[in-house]
Amino acid sequence: EVFFPDADHTSPPVTFLQELPSYRSVLRQRGAGGTQDRRQNTRGSVRPPVGQTRNLAEGTGVENEALVRSIREYALNIPEKRRLRAVQKANVKYLSRWDQWKQNRNRSWKKFLDEIKELSSYLELWRHDIRSIEGKFGTGVQSYFSFLRFLVLLNFIIFILMFSFITLPSTVSTYGFFNSSYIKVLPKNIEPKCTIYTIKGTKGLVYFYSYIIDLLSGTGFLEMTSLFYGHYAIDMVQFSGIKYNVPLAYLLTTLVYLSLSLIWIVKRSVEGFKQSLIRKEDQFQSYCNKIFAGWDFCITDVNASWLKHSSLQYELKTDLEEERLKQKIAGRRTEEKLRIYCLRIFVNIIVLAVLSGFFYSIYCATKYSQENICTVSLRNNTCDGNLLVQYLPSIVITLVNFIAPLFFSNLIRFEEYSPAFEIRFTLMRCVFVRLANIGVLLFSLGTQILTCADKCKACGYNHELYPCWESRVGQEMYKLMIFDFIIIFAETVFVHFPRKLLVTYCSWKVIKWCGLQEFAIPENVLEIVYGQTICWIGAFYSPLLPAIATIKYFIVFYIKKISLMHTCRPSSRPFRASSSNFFFLVVLLIGLVLAFIPLGLSMTHINSSKACGPFINFNRIWDVVPHTIDGFPVALRKVLYGIASEAFAVPFFMVTCLIMFYFIALAGAHKRVIVQLREQLIMESRDKLFLIRKLTEAQTHS
Repeated sequence: EVFFPDADHTSPPVTFLQELPSYRSVLRQRGAGGTQDRRQNTRGSVRPPVGQTRNLAEGTGVENEALVRSIREYALNIPEKRRLRAVQKANVKYLSRWDQWKQNRNRSWKKFLDEIKELSSYLELWRHDIRSIEGKFGTGVQSYFSFLRFLVLLNFIIFILMFSFITLPSTVSTYGFFNSSYIKVLPKNIEPKCTIYTIKGTKGLVYFYSYIIDLLSGTGFLEMTSLFYGHYAIDMVQFSGIKYNVPLAYLLTTLVYLSLSLIWIVKRSVEGFKQSLIRKEDQFQSYCNKIFAGWDFCITDVNASWLKHSSLQYELKTDLEEERLKQKIAGRRTEEKLRIYCLRIFVNIIVLAVLSGFFYSIYCATKYSQENICTVSLRNNTCDGNLLVQYLPSIVITLVNFIAPLFFSNLIRFEEYSPAFEIRFTLMRCVFVRLANIGVLLFSLGTQILTCADKCKACGYNHELYPCWESRVGQEMYKLMIFDFIIIFAETVFVHFPRKLLVTYCSWKVIKWCGLQEFAIPENVLEIVYGQTICWIGAFYSPLLPAIATIKYFIVFYIKKISLMHTCRPSSRPFRASSSNFFFLVVLLIGLVLAFIPLGLSMTHINSSKACGPFINFNRIWDVVPHTIDGFPVALRKVLYGIASEAFAVPFFMVTCLIMFYFIALAGAHKRVIVQLREQLIMESRDKLFLIRKLTEAQTHS
């Protein structure tokens, strides 16, 4: 007779259990020095048996309440869950009044939170549009539009911060609303020539086209508005006896929106990071996931379903090609390896040379634009600016952003990488080029601002060409933002729509072979990350630039949606929502780190303008912090200086490293638990096969 563990046999023969594959595996592990029974350690993480659940339901008090909260999480059928709830309700009368009140309160509070969450989902921006996109093109394309919605909300929050703490107090105090007044910044101990700041083109007769040029470039009548840094020449705002320090608020608000962006991005990327940290599937599991779980059931469009089918087929072909390349790499001889490494070194030298040429062209364009930005007429003090010269750096950067990906995608074919690594490496090169272009532009501006030999000794910067250099940097960021939006709009209207018409109504084989424009998710993401990096950098020099970015991305959402629905086809390379979101946020985090660098250098190492802005009386922008701390009480001042000293920084760094190592070890432990659970599932499947075989043998003998 063969014994099986069930409700009637609580003690099966030991000899039978010793024949299970899992038991033999444990014996082998112990014989090799293992001291841990993995199956016993991981048991209990699976759903509890029905009998054990029913026994818990018969209890009262805390156990019962914990069970009620987790009934939905059990993999039980509906009648069983109903029986559990009936048992729980029958046991409520045995509880005290205090426990009954707590139980009812918790249940009511949870119901209230669920209703609030459901109601807030209807107020979500573009909820219906994003769901319709997900239904037609899948979760990969949907993740791009969700990411775009996140940037709209982020820029709107940044605009609220800048407007509430900088623009609004200055505007209210200037016009004397709410019984307020302001103290204007008066330069102290500064050379008189450093305080001269005149706006060209605002006197005399101004032609209508000059207003259009000013609107596109941020000069003229826009230069001294609240859009740019130079407008906020206020030292203190008073509201009914309450003093508001504008320079300190300006600096702290900038640090707050950068910190808020960092925290928000890290918080959103935690889930994807945890999945990539503990999920490392082998090749067999990868094939199984693609075949059995790779289909996107959100797709309802027929064409999108055929495209998804071909995408899965493309993925399988890519995986097989990678396996073939791995076998080929394993069988390479020393001469072949040397040839490939030399070829890759040569290709990367070419890439560096081309990038150097791109960056030098941006530097020369910026230098030429800054030196010839306008021709001043000495008679009427007007500025007849050439719009092409003003937008020359933006045009060169856009051309570089267009040429570089094409160049990289064609050149990487000679390096003989695997298809998956080829895509990732090309994307990282494109990320580097787009973000480095902004860095080169800022470096060129910094060189023009600080390199002036004897002219910079009095003020610390080129006061003749840049009397208010912060506003000039803000104008450059403003022009980049406007030109980027013009390019996105023009590409959709003058490229995608004509291509759609040609493919639809033209019978030429070449046009039919090219097909519709492909909606490439990574390239579109790099496009909006580039614009967001401009917004982060320019928000300090142009406090209302986040409002322009919010409006821009709001319009871009509809431009991209119309382009996707009518003129584009989805990308032939599939992108899952989980991996896509993590990739998007990593690229966005790189852009935020890039924004920290120029802002930190301008705050701590470059002299502030002496003719505009709230930091006229400070040598550098960061000097407002120690100046404010010196006004605190002695005890608080000593505490703050102690926190800023090396005696506090070194132990804090050591404690931070210990905490980081602890979390790394914790992540490793969780990863080992995942491995143990996988092994347990494998052992349980072998146990089931063993038991089925024994049962079959027993039935045959009987």
